[in-house]
Amino acid sequence: MAQSFVTNRKSFLIQIIPVMLCFFAMGFVDLVGTASNYVQKDLNLTDAQANLFPSLVFFWFLIFSVPTGILMNKIGRKKTVLISLIITATSLFIPVFGDTYLIMLLSFSLLGIGNAIMQTSLNPLVTNLITGDKLASTLTFGQFVKAIASFLAPVIAAWGATTAIPTFGLGWRSLFVIYAIVSFLSISLLAATPIDEEQPDKASGTRECLRLLGRPFIFLCFIGIICHVGIDVGTNTTAPKIIIERLSLPLEEAGFATSVYFIFRTAGCFLGAFILRSMSPRLFFGISVIMMLSGMAMLWVCDTVSTLYTGIALIGFGNSNIFPIVFSQALNNSPNEKNEVSGLMIMGLFGGTIFPLAMGYAADAMGQTGAVAVMTVGVIYLIYYTLKIKTSNNPQI
Repeated sequence: MAQSFVTNRKSFLIQIIPVMLCFFAMGFVDLVGTASNYVQKDLNLTDAQANLFPSLVFFWFLIFSVPTGILMNKIGRKKTVLISLIITATSLFIPVFGDTYLIMLLSFSLLGIGNAIMQTSLNPLVTNLITGDKLASTLTFGQFVKAIASFLAPVIAAWGATTAIPTFGLGWRSLFVIYAIVSFLSISLLAATPIDEEQPDKASGTRECLRLLGRPFIFLCFIGIICHVGIDVGTNTTAPKIIIERLSLPLEEAGFATSVYFIFRTAGCFLGAFILRSMSPRLFFGISVIMMLSGMAMLWVCDTVSTLYTGIALIGFGNSNIFPIVFSQALNNSPNEKNEVSGLMIMGLFGGTIFPLAMGYAADAMGQTGAVAVMTVGVIYLIYYTLKIKTSNNPQI
């Protein structure tokens, strides 16, 4: 029996490690904030032009979330994840040929398409390996692994831009090469890993998803997801620009602001799983939103390194658990239509397109305070949403 346990554990690790590496690859999408700042510097772009990059990345969630569900039902989850990894690896390899505006638009477009497919298919793939009580903790650990890639992106980019070690003329674009190599490694390991999949459920269609927006609470949740992702991508992109504008630091130093955001977002994800076991979702959500509002206020008025970083940290920690609470509230509201609700909530990641575009135009007109104002509108909506959270639900985070 002991030998059987060891064999089963070894088999499980052989399967779960490649899947966790895919979660790491899922975090590559967050390099868009760091990379767009370097492209803006290299090409002397306006904020509106530079913010088109993150907007373009998240635009594809609107297009590909529901079709990915249909694709999974036809070819399976593992093959769908492999397709997403191939697209991601291709997108990361393209900047090797240069960082012109058109090249970077193409790279970020493919990165967005790959990530939209991956976000939709990777979590369901985990259910083929883990079930029951351990599923939530495994998915939480996957998000933690994803956040490591998000945190490392600005660090690697700054290293590439300043290191004395030869980077073959790539500079900060070394980040893309390193992550492309990891993507190819993920493809190889996952392709070689046997994973048994059950017969897929009937695919949800676009019409079924959109029809649910007629339900008031589902509509509120959908807008909540849009605001959450908009604030997430907006802070990721704008935090270094605020540091540069207020403190006149070079981008290589200001880029650490993005790492601060992801450090506290990661910590919030980890701690939130434990806090929600003893605190109601509405109360924790309210506390989180107050932290975000406080952080936005600090970004409005403060002009020292410590206070600006504190504001960024508050936003990161506060925003870390917004998505799972809103997502689970939506699922609990329509338990017989979870597939349709899931597809609709993933489409809400389109907020990563709306907010950066608006923030870019506001920043060009008013400075980075204008960008903060746009994000503050999203926080105010989340305050309103707090009052609508159903206390009778117990979200499975």
